[in-house]
Parts: sequence; structure tokens; C-alpha cells
Amino acid sequence: MTATPPGRPGPFGPEAFQLVLLRRMADFQPDLADRARHRLGASLADQREANKRWQAMVHPPDSVRGDPQSRSRGALARYRSVLGPAESAERRKIGDLECEALLWPVPLWPDLRFEVLAAPDGAVWNEWLVRAPGAAGPVLESADDLLPWSATVDEVARAFAPVRPMEGTAPTRWRLAFTAGGRPCVAEFTYGLLQRVGFAGTP
Repeated sequence: MTATPPGRPGPFGPEAFQLVLLRRMADFQPDLADRARHRLGASLADQREANKRWQAMVHPPDSVRGDPQSRSRGALARYRSVLGPAESAERRKIGDLECEALLWPVPLWPDLRFEVLAAPDGAVWNEWLVRAPGAAGPVLESADDLLPWSATVDEVARAFAPVRPMEGTAPTRWRLAFTAGGRPCVAEFTYGLLQRVGFAGTP
């Protein structure tokens, strides 16, 4: 039996979800995203269809005027429906707040996991890619080591502390400002994965 291409009608599963991640990463790294899409055996049309279906799940018509907190609580159920049972789940404390950290494998990046932090009421606080437990992270000693898709937000933050979080240019984006080799830098991330690094004074 031939598997349903990830972006076409049928159950929306992990393969289609990866196409959604790639759609956003292509804004920064179109060549890397294109090669990864080919590895999934998906066409651009498949990717557009996957993104369309995902957006319909994230923004259903009846939620346009709905309670934002209610939509946030529904996000965890959506991830469980799309990605299946979490590979692991643990209680985690962030400051005075307690949450549940759930991890799912991401076949395109075997050393990474998709992490969702959920409040006790099911509201999702954060959703991004992190290094898999036990997987070796990159050696980050200078800005030259900051290659696209090589590191996560946490890894860059630890390697170049102190860092200053900056507002992202879209909901799925993060930015960190820091100094490397005496030069002020800004690293940009999509779904928690490094996309590019810019230097002050560089167009």
C-alpha cells in the first residue's frame, strides 16, 4: 500500500506537521527547507495544502470571536491529535509556575524534539524545537559556529550568555541579542531552531 503524501487529504500527521515547520523556515533558509521537503517526498503543492489545513486547525471559523484562552487550551489537544502520544512528559517548574513538558520526535531532525509546555489547565505556554535528551549539542565558541539549523534557542543562550531576548517578527519566531568576539549579534530562530545571525552595522 502506498502511503498518503504528507500534504494531501487524509489524516494530518507528523509528516504534514513537518511541512508546516519547513514552510516557516523557508522564509530564512529556502534552500535548506526545499531539500528537507524533498526528503519527505512532498511537492510545493503538498506543502501548501498541509499549511492550509494546519491554519484551519489553529484558526477554526468559530473561534474568530472566541476566548483566546480557550483556543490556547485546545492547542495541546491539537498537538496530541496530530503527533500522537508524546515520547515523554515531565513536570517542570519555571519560576513559581509549574507546567508539563511534552516531547515528540521530529524525523527530519533526529537529534531534536518538538517541545510543548502546557499549564495544568492544558493551556500551551510555549512550543518549539529543543535538543533531544542525551543528544550531543553543537560546540558554539564563536559566531562562525552559528550555522543555520545547527542550534536551538537554549543552546545559543547558554553559549553566549548574557543574552537579551527580543520580540520576534512573527508568532513562531524568536530573536536573541548578544556579543560574540566583541561584535553585537542578533540570532533569529523559527520554531526554536537557529536560522541566521546578523551583525550590527551589517545590512
